[in-house]
Amino acid sequence: MYKIENPSQSEWSQLLQRPTATFTDIEETVKEIFKEVQQKGNQAIIKYTSLFDGITLSNFVVTSEEFQQASNLISNELKEAIQLAKNNIEKFHFAQKTNKIEVTTTEGVLCWQEKRPIQKIGLYIPGGSAPLFSTVLMLSIPAKIAGCKEIILCTPPDNKGNINPAILYAAQCCGVTKIYKIGGIQAIAAMTYGTETVEKVYKIFGPGNQFVTVAKQYASQLGVAIDMPAGPSELLVFADETAVPSFVASDLLSQAEHGKDSQVILVTTSKEMVYKVEDEVAKQLEYLPRKVIAQQAINNSRLIYVDSEEKAMALINEYGPEHFIICAKNEDFFVNAIQNAGSVFIGNYTPESAGDYASGTNHTLPTNGYSKSYSGVNLDSFLKAMTFQKITEAGLQKIGKAIEIMAEAEGLQAHKNAIRIRLQ
Repeated sequence: MYKIENPSQSEWSQLLQRPTATFTDIEETVKEIFKEVQQKGNQAIIKYTSLFDGITLSNFVVTSEEFQQASNLISNELKEAIQLAKNNIEKFHFAQKTNKIEVTTTEGVLCWQEKRPIQKIGLYIPGGSAPLFSTVLMLSIPAKIAGCKEIILCTPPDNKGNINPAILYAAQCCGVTKIYKIGGIQAIAAMTYGTETVEKVYKIFGPGNQFVTVAKQYASQLGVAIDMPAGPSELLVFADETAVPSFVASDLLSQAEHGKDSQVILVTTSKEMVYKVEDEVAKQLEYLPRKVIAQQAINNSRLIYVDSEEKAMALINEYGPEHFIICAKNEDFFVNAIQNAGSVFIGNYTPESAGDYASGTNHTLPTNGYSKSYSGVNLDSFLKAMTFQKITEAGLQKIGKAIEIMAEAEGLQAHKNAIRIRLQ
């Protein structure tokens, strides 16, 4: 990890750069696959599943028998853990429901807003060495609470044509309507255009590698909404002398093991903490099964010392981390001053892993600095706000003249006439 002491503000931009890859070559591949899926449907899905996942599937719909087998394959202990997480995620997202807002803006002019579910939702869940069944919970639970009519899920099969049983079990628990054994770019293309088997959706959610990320961005140009711009996972910890170095190191490594392009940063007002955390990271890293991946992320990460909490806070807001952990005596200062973060974890006993799995908050969060302008996934991500208005004859008399004047000033005579003809 790079150690940096009291960087000047002019250095922050360079210092806080993400290790993002270039997408130029990927874009051409994405466009080629999308075009083929649009033209050939299932035939293209079969081709690219064989090419990328090493299995030829004539039918990629998960059957009821496979759901049952999945339930039998996972332990009761894991089922109980999933149920605990599900209950907490439901509680937190149910609490986000809002009532209809109704206002009489002028006597005789009634305006109101109601929220309606997005009808067709597509979820993408990565498979491979880290099958993210927790993300199934994070996305399908709020979709179900919102009232989304169709919730389909795509996830890549292994080279035997199977889906990780924990993914299937979580999906079955949370109201997913259909699961398809489709991964990568072809999955996003299938949900964008629809095929003979896969439904076209209105919004796509879920993480993925750089190919999936670019595919989602391309889908958003084709009339399908996406949850947010996404990139490699990241974590920033602020720790003063009251933090526990072993805890801080464990949190940094928990994000570093996601992928070699993940980024973890320590910001501290204690020079001693820099060296203690560095030592702890080296010790704990040796025992990780994903050591090689985590080591590559750690090699590109930062240990930053600054001489004041105010400077630390300014730097953190400039970075806009996906995950932000506060381990500080003066935690209220950081809680009140943070403006740009996906999710905030407060205190020595609030690890980022809790939010990833079972505390109840959502772990699908903006990365790459997008926390400056995007929220993480929440109940509203699956809803649309619609406005309504009803005006009486007396109400139109009260606001009609103003509308006529404004329409005429903009040169829109038909707008003016729509009022004038009623008032006459």
